[in-house]
Amino acid sequence: MEKLVSRSLMLILIGMATAQNIQAGERMSMPTSFKKQTTGLSHVSQQTISVKGNVRDQSGEPMAGVNVIVEGTTIGTMTDSNGNFTLNVPSTSIKIKFSYIGYEDQIVLIKNNRNLNITLNENSEMLDEVQIIGYGTQKKITVTGAVSSVGTKDILKSPVPNIAQALTGKVPGLSTIQYSGQPGADDPAIFVRGIGSLDAKRAAPLVMVDGVERSFFRLDPNEIENITVLKDASATAVFGVRGANGVILVTTKRGEEGKAQISVSTSASLQKPIRLYEYANSYDYAVAFNEKLTNDGASPVFGEKILDAFKNHTDPLLYPDMDWMELILKPTSFQSQHNLSISGGTDRVRYFTSVGILTQDGLFRSFDAGYNSNFTYNRYNYRANLDIDVTRSTLLKINLGGRLEDTKEPNTKSNLFTFLTRVTPFGGAGLYDGKWIHTSPDNIGWDKGALENADPFECFFGKGYNQRIYNEINLDLSLQQKLDFLTKGLSLNIKGSYNSGYTHRKNRYKEIPYYTAHRDPETNELFFRKFREESQLYFEESTDRGRNWYLEGSLNYDRKFGKHQVGALILYNQWRDQYPDPAQFDYVSIPRGYVGLVGRATYNFDNRYMVDFNVGYNGSENFAPGHRYGIFPAFSAGWILSEEKFMKNQSFINYLKIRGSYGIVGNDLMNTKSRFFYLPDAYNPHGTSYNFGVDVSGNRDGATELQMGNPLVSWEKAGKQNYGLDFSILDEHLSGSFDYFIEKRHDILTTRNTAPNFIAITMPVVNIGKVDNKGFELVLKWNHSIGDFKYWINGNLSYAKNKIVYKDEIPHKYPWLYETGQSVGQPFGFIFDDFVTEADLESGKLPDHKLDLKPGDAKYKDLNGDNIIDDNDQCPIGNPIYPQLTAGITAGFEYKGFDFSMLWAGSGKVSRFISAGLRVPFGGGNYGLLQYMIDDHWTPETAETAKTPRFSGAANANNYTRNSTLWLKDASYIRLKNVQIGYTFKGEWMKKIHLKNMRIYASGENLLTFDHLKIADPEATDDKQFQYPLQMIFNIGLNLNF
Repeated sequence: MEKLVSRSLMLILIGMATAQNIQAGERMSMPTSFKKQTTGLSHVSQQTISVKGNVRDQSGEPMAGVNVIVEGTTIGTMTDSNGNFTLNVPSTSIKIKFSYIGYEDQIVLIKNNRNLNITLNENSEMLDEVQIIGYGTQKKITVTGAVSSVGTKDILKSPVPNIAQALTGKVPGLSTIQYSGQPGADDPAIFVRGIGSLDAKRAAPLVMVDGVERSFFRLDPNEIENITVLKDASATAVFGVRGANGVILVTTKRGEEGKAQISVSTSASLQKPIRLYEYANSYDYAVAFNEKLTNDGASPVFGEKILDAFKNHTDPLLYPDMDWMELILKPTSFQSQHNLSISGGTDRVRYFTSVGILTQDGLFRSFDAGYNSNFTYNRYNYRANLDIDVTRSTLLKINLGGRLEDTKEPNTKSNLFTFLTRVTPFGGAGLYDGKWIHTSPDNIGWDKGALENADPFECFFGKGYNQRIYNEINLDLSLQQKLDFLTKGLSLNIKGSYNSGYTHRKNRYKEIPYYTAHRDPETNELFFRKFREESQLYFEESTDRGRNWYLEGSLNYDRKFGKHQVGALILYNQWRDQYPDPAQFDYVSIPRGYVGLVGRATYNFDNRYMVDFNVGYNGSENFAPGHRYGIFPAFSAGWILSEEKFMKNQSFINYLKIRGSYGIVGNDLMNTKSRFFYLPDAYNPHGTSYNFGVDVSGNRDGATELQMGNPLVSWEKAGKQNYGLDFSILDEHLSGSFDYFIEKRHDILTTRNTAPNFIAITMPVVNIGKVDNKGFELVLKWNHSIGDFKYWINGNLSYAKNKIVYKDEIPHKYPWLYETGQSVGQPFGFIFDDFVTEADLESGKLPDHKLDLKPGDAKYKDLNGDNIIDDNDQCPIGNPIYPQLTAGITAGFEYKGFDFSMLWAGSGKVSRFISAGLRVPFGGGNYGLLQYMIDDHWTPETAETAKTPRFSGAANANNYTRNSTLWLKDASYIRLKNVQIGYTFKGEWMKKIHLKNMRIYASGENLLTFDHLKIADPEATDDKQFQYPLQMIFNIGLNLNF
């Protein structure tokens, strides 16, 4: 080990000492003593020969700066300006490697040939590999910003109905949180590099599909060529006011010149909930409820007869014991995806067309109601992208895409899974002989009102259904005109886009009768009482529409002068939303709009030094004239060190680039629906009413002032720094990148909280908030081949931690009560200090908990020492509710037609409160009870092992509803997001049916989850823990290419 360290240090010192003296055509010299110590160079001291030569490209032009290295050693040189080199090598047979960025490596075996003429071929894959950036493309090796991409191959590995779910764990710096698995309503929350503002609602990134702002959640994954995430200011400054939260660019596929390529894909899946809540049975519920009453000094409700009937199921219609989850939910649901795409073209016209179908069934049973009231989602996607070379210098692009959605769900006024947490196992008996059986309060002595809400059938059975049909169409026209007749490299681009959506909603609803079961006291015969008559199936419908358009015009310049590559962009764009979404914005009758200018200048010298300058100039409707427009500049630079002379005489590092950026981007939205922040006053003309005059039989409308305006309010601004390193080593087997970022956001749009309530108005929007955010991203990729066996392992790790620097808070008595200084989404609560014991009560030292404490109650720390437990004893606890750490690991192999891949994804440094509905026994009244509450609650017998307090209605406020460390859980998790195994057939028989490729595969999604939460899904925040459960998917599929 000591020899290895000393040799490594010697290599570093020699490299530093000789870096400035290495000239083209010279060999790096080393001390003889060092050569003798280094086994890899022991032959250098032996007889050498001089090898000369010349290196040219395919066109015959001499190539300067080509790496010429004796393979397996550090002996090397570079070609001079005429492409010539001279190198002394060992006289024994040896290999010389010639390499230059953008060209394929060439290895030559030296025997007696001492004069070499080498021609290097362009590595088109590397040299021409482009990176999608804002309003254009750029060669990947010259990108200086923080940009990550995922291609269609990786996207298609996940058999998910929502394209955003396929990004989890695959893109560094991108975190997704999926709250619901409901068909057609499973959009995840997406964050780029965490949360940089005061709340998560304003932290969503901008999404652009083919350069136009659109949602990408419902696209068919077979349409997508690439998804790119822009993260730093240099990448997002061109989007100005909308770039503060990062930008996601989605590029759809286009046709290429050649014969028609026909691709068919089909898959079928079974979906199963990842996690469902386990509820207590009737007997355990009744015993626990009696225990609660006894603890509170009341008499038990459930007598021995009822308990025996619950336990032994002697009369299940009168004394039911229902597992509602098993009765109402199917164990699995079906999903299928199908796609047909055709692409090809001539030298003048190229095309890509695609048609996709997704069908997704829900988990709920319909129980032969005469119609399907289950959750269902059917989607039909279509796309046609056309490229027409009108002339040799004129390109017309036409994109036509859209989708038709048909969504159904049960007609209910409540969230079904919320309702399931409130029902009791004896609230009803389900269906018997076609009758819907309620439990009669006469049978069990239970509260009548509680029983009416204790049967989940009451929420959806026979109630009808809601249907939503949505039709969206997107049309893009783009004209690209080369202006080489003015100056080489200049072009004009004009683009227009029209997007339209139409929604048709149908609501079918009815009432059906229910029955209660009874026994005749004399004959013991079963009879039923009917309640409510069946109504007809009523019908309601409504329509809604949306329309927006986008215009863009730009001048582009890209030209190379020798080793100098320069580029420039000037762009004007405007966007108008004709019918703002009422769920997101006020003043829906007034169109929304943006207008802006974009500028970019780039310089690249010899693929070594890169400088980019980007600027966005945007206007927003939300601010008054004089404050409406903002300038958002950004600067970035890159340096490819591996192309420097002092890096040439080594073979360990194949590629090394450092880059950095700084810029300012903005935001003009808040977490509310507010618009036009500058208006003097906003009124609701029907906000209240009053009596006037002698006629008091009716009220008169009055106006209510909603919110004060602020004509001085302006942009929210974010200063962003990014420092990055990209590398490739070990003959490009190992590659990766590291980014460190700092964001300081100021002038955040918010309202003051320190104004006294007697002002009786909602305070205006002001620019006062400040949040800092910093973190890092690490990506490592290993790929290698051994004969026909090719394998790879990729990993990414992202960390982002924010801190509230300033928000207007009311004065607090104690420093731990302030949100300032904490992370966004930081939970506050009491510090749980164990359960009360008899010794605690005898000591008389317990703080006043505003409750007559009993053994088994929760006790909390008195932070301020006033001997009273109140709101002043709450403090920051745990980690934020939004993950600070995210990671993904992919691995796989290919071997003779077989392929295998898997993806693990997870998050850390995140906490979740167990929702009150999942932790308060009996829902604080006569509602549901989870099994874990029985297993974990405190009793005198379980005092040493109990995890939750005793059952007590009187103590609920102290034991269960208070947010504390008792109910805050570590929500870190790691999940097997995807695993896939496939086989690609090959053979002469395929040619006979014109089949180029056939692949069959099986895959799974969300198959395993390791976490500490156990009760709820770790992705769901406490207010989302009653959503439709997330699904694991078992999938088989077939791909055909003709």
